[in-house]
Amino acid sequence: MKLNLNRPLAFFDLETTGVNVGADRIVEIAILKAMPDGTEQIKTMRINPEMPIPLASSLIHGIYDKDIANEPAFKEVAAELAEFIGDADLAGYNSNRFDIPVLLEEFLRAGVDFDMSDRKFVDVQNVFHQMEQRTLRAAYKFYCDKDIVNAHSAEADITATYHVLLAQIERYKDTEFEDKQGNISKPVKNDVDALHTFTNMNKPVDFAGRMVFNEQGQETFNFGKHKGKTVEQVFDTEPSYYAWMRQGDFPLYTKKKLEEIWARWNKKKEQLKQEKQQQTVLSKPKPAVNSGASNVVKPAASAPAPQQKKPKPAVEVTNDMLEQLKMKFGK
Repeated sequence: MKLNLNRPLAFFDLETTGVNVGADRIVEIAILKAMPDGTEQIKTMRINPEMPIPLASSLIHGIYDKDIANEPAFKEVAAELAEFIGDADLAGYNSNRFDIPVLLEEFLRAGVDFDMSDRKFVDVQNVFHQMEQRTLRAAYKFYCDKDIVNAHSAEADITATYHVLLAQIERYKDTEFEDKQGNISKPVKNDVDALHTFTNMNKPVDFAGRMVFNEQGQETFNFGKHKGKTVEQVFDTEPSYYAWMRQGDFPLYTKKKLEEIWARWNKKKEQLKQEKQQQTVLSKPKPAVNSGASNVVKPAASAPAPQQKKPKPAVEVTNDMLEQLKMKFGK
């Protein structure tokens, strides 16, 4: 059986210094690129993480500091890896939660713009966990009746993952599945679009799970005090939350998606401001236009004539008045 592909599907697995998406580094990467014609291409590289590998991690994957001392740093091979993957869709085991976020962090540190906007993501673990709920070793035994040789080496694990998916498609092609809402379907098909939908239950925005899409397709915070609120809603009420996340210990890809939402929100805000200004201008009353002969000069109103004082009434002259005058002037 071969996968029904419209374009390549790149299965990949990482061995790392630890499990912190934002802080840990890749020490080995293996990519199995399944082609639409049924052929396969494999690339495996060991990477110098430019930091010590904790003993606890080395005991799991068997890679120690001395093993990668002379290997290239990721930034030296980032362009080569991006070219090898090309426009392929991505697949892996627990890849949506770990491998994809870690790979994106490494590409961003290296300055390589690895476009994720038009890719499909098939997480084989999610098919398995929803249908059987087991580990990769158990999945390989259950579906393929084989044991993984050199388990926890990247190439052995990714080869097992590839064959598990083929067996899953064959096993569940006519199996009904009931989701949490009671909807019944046959989701496991030989179709990457269908597998992408079935294995991306949480609809992550940033793959690290800090933001997810809600049922309306809106970016929503999935942690902290604003869990369940849309990102734009939080920006409306607490825009400083953006600065806090930008300065916080969050994965680079989480910050990149946050910046995209912030830019979109600011653009909407500016558009609303301009629309409000236009409405204000349109709502202002226009000055009245005088339709008559506006050039006619009206005569100025004449000033009121000054009031004349009324003459005092004549006073009768008496003998006493005459005597007083004679005394005053000596006559």
